[in-house]
Amino acid sequence: MEIDLQWSDIIDNLIHLGMAYLLALPMAYDRERSHNGAGLRTFPLVAVASCGYALIAMSVLEGAEAQSKMLQGIITGIGFIGGGAILKNNQSTSGTATAASIWNMGLIGIAIAYSRYEIAILLAVINFITLRYVKKFK
Repeated sequence: MEIDLQWSDIIDNLIHLGMAYLLALPMAYDRERSHNGAGLRTFPLVAVASCGYALIAMSVLEGAEAQSKMLQGIITGIGFIGGGAILKNNQSTSGTATAASIWNMGLIGIAIAYSRYEIAILLAVINFITLRYVKKFK
């Protein structure tokens, strides 16, 4: 079995994965700083893993239907991870913003994999503003 590594592919994938990682950091830092559940490790890992899964899907799966099934699996799996961030105590529920942000990290990773950088950046900005500033109005 011959391994066919192309430096151009490695660099292209590194750029995609690096962007997913970097776009996740502001929200991760915000969650970590405010002690609100998942943070500096979880957010970037979710974004990078989602990006990686989507990159693999685009390179090995043929057709929109096959890629769609992979994306459905990614989204479902991230929902499971986010569900673990939600805590319910008698009259209150906490962690829903963190759970929604984790789900958003997956979408940021997928958007970057598909080179939809404008969507990824907008999602990151909206997520950050919501976490950082909207809580004051709650």
